[in-house]
Amino acid sequence: MMGTQSAPAQLFYDFDLDEHVPANHMLREIDRFLDVDGMRKKLRPFYSHLGRPSIDPELIVRMLVIGYVMGIRSERRLCDEVHLNLAYRWFCRLGLDGRVPDHSTFSKYRHGKFRESDLLRHVFEATVERCLKEDLVSGEGFAVDASLIPADANKTRSLPASEWSPEVARKIGSRAAREYLETLDDAAFGAAWPSQPKFVARSDPAAQWTRAEESRPYFAYATNYLIDTESSVIMDVEATRAIRQAEVGASQTMLDRTERRFGIKPDWIAADTAYGSAENLGWLVKQRGIIPFIPVIHCPAGDACIAERGQGGTQRRHLVTIGLRMGRGERPVHLPGRAHPAPVPPQLLRSDPHPENRWHQQISGSQGQLSGLPVQGSMLSEHGL
Repeated sequence: MMGTQSAPAQLFYDFDLDEHVPANHMLREIDRFLDVDGMRKKLRPFYSHLGRPSIDPELIVRMLVIGYVMGIRSERRLCDEVHLNLAYRWFCRLGLDGRVPDHSTFSKYRHGKFRESDLLRHVFEATVERCLKEDLVSGEGFAVDASLIPADANKTRSLPASEWSPEVARKIGSRAAREYLETLDDAAFGAAWPSQPKFVARSDPAAQWTRAEESRPYFAYATNYLIDTESSVIMDVEATRAIRQAEVGASQTMLDRTERRFGIKPDWIAADTAYGSAENLGWLVKQRGIIPFIPVIHCPAGDACIAERGQGGTQRRHLVTIGLRMGRGERPVHLPGRAHPAPVPPQLLRSDPHPENRWHQQISGSQGQLSGLPVQGSMLSEHGL
């Protein structure tokens, strides 16, 4: 006999929300490590002791975590998903009948108390501290890179650089325009590069008109990440203009902040060619004592980097460590992906062209940032290490 589904009317239901969330659900794992204990203490000075109680800031943070982990970029959709999904309700401590905040609440908190108190960075650093306690961070080697984040701006409503000025931004008067004016002297935004981009968005003037590989130009920001290579833990993050100079400056800011906040300075750092300017390499080696595994941006024949033909006829570029005086013998060097120091064979070290082992001339003719740095032994092969 074919059965039929019916929902009998009941006056009371015995329902345990915790039993309906699978034991292996991702949010259960995140809930174990999400530390929000100090959040209310940090936010208390920004609330009045009078008036009606506000929406719990912990609820907003937990919903933002769901949006980030589950890839829900729309805050309207995030509110709908939290309203309908039992696991999301459990994670947000809403129960079955808890009210989900309106989507406009996120903007108010993000541009209000969260920004004034720097709460989101507090939550981020508390998560990194937990990773340190769980021994997930080695601190031996870092990697740095940037990702482009498209801005909510349209080219059809932009202005050419020749028609843009701070006076135009003052006339627009929007929140985005005011923030643009506030960051004109910020090294991560307005002061990153003196020239204006080709176009400026009226709705978001701080966004950079840029073009990624094999894509059409668009307005974007750059999110810069500093990552510990042991377990891919993000140690720091910084938002900047989508321009190389700002990204390089962000890498220096993140290295300094990580050492100041957690007392960790890496032995080496890996990055792509965008970070291979003479100024940045000199800062890493001379001021911070960090070995850079970074291809030099411009390397004429005979200088500190070459491209050689490897197996299969492919071109393989050497990573360089500038400023290391390894001598003519072997010296143990920590390399990416290795748990222990690897001896550098003498035949792979670039010998000094001068028998008296003089300091090498400056690299790439760059304003002397690297003049006086020894590059003997700066060539490390990718083979056999």
